[in-house]
Amino acid sequence: MGVILAIDAGNSKTDVAVATTDGAVLATARGEGFRPPAVGTDRAMKSLTRTVTRAFTRAGVTAVDHVSACLANADLPVEEEELTTALTARAWGDTVEVRNDTFAVLRAGVTEPRGVAVVCGAGINCVGMHEGRTARFPALGRISGDWGGGWHLSEEALWHAARSDDGRGAPTALAHTLPAHFGLPDMPALIEALHLERIAPARRHELTPVLFTTAADGDPVARAIVDRQADEIVALVTVALTRLDLLTEETPVLLGGSVLAARHPQLDTRIRTLLTDKAPKAAPQVVSQSPVLGAALLALDHLNAPQEAQTRLRTHFN
Repeated sequence: MGVILAIDAGNSKTDVAVATTDGAVLATARGEGFRPPAVGTDRAMKSLTRTVTRAFTRAGVTAVDHVSACLANADLPVEEEELTTALTARAWGDTVEVRNDTFAVLRAGVTEPRGVAVVCGAGINCVGMHEGRTARFPALGRISGDWGGGWHLSEEALWHAARSDDGRGAPTALAHTLPAHFGLPDMPALIEALHLERIAPARRHELTPVLFTTAADGDPVARAIVDRQADEIVALVTVALTRLDLLTEETPVLLGGSVLAARHPQLDTRIRTLLTDKAPKAAPQVVSQSPVLGAALLALDHLNAPQEAQTRLRTHFN
């Protein structure tokens, strides 16, 4: 009986699991986010190593047969290759397979490696799998044509609020709700606080829920931003389904990440309505399973483990 190491390393946190090839979970551990572009590959790998070491110690192992690592910021094939080299050098397993972390969300939500997943959290990404083929996007921000994700939504809300306040843009309640979130009287005060970093830059993500609340209260500008996010998600799904020749077949579409997991009624309803029109065979569902389950299932796929092992693994994480 073999042993696997599953890694789901996102921007905000990392989950790892050590399991046997018959689906028994031996140990899990959680660590900080995995952000090589922000902190450098060496520092990111040191943090990941601490998390894996804790899991290995709890499981009573020093190495495994296969490492399945689904990593944030592994957006391009060259980045996957570089991270594969870095993980292989750690000698955690006989074989190593690195994928973008969106693949973990997809695999966690399907019973076989077939379907499309969109993650809309801090950023946005989409991947698909079908008969050994994959569909994916660079997901590098505006330079690769991306729009949306929690960070982008907060920036968009600030842009419209600032222009509303000074008269360059349409009136919007965001000009009041955004500064009020931080206990400030108006947009000039909020702009100054953000510019001088009296409010930490990382706290801008707090404005995304404010945007959705303002939209739910009926503000036209906020609602238009939410609608555009839905449009972008459906565009990603439709293109991925088309690339994989799945547009006319019943296909699961997994929706993950903090923005989609919140199930905002306007966003959720528009996504489903648009998919009914553009991809009527798509079956959207919000993923509730832990993405590290997906990374582990990908490891079992790699080792051709029996279906019973997958069932046992899912039972543990459910």
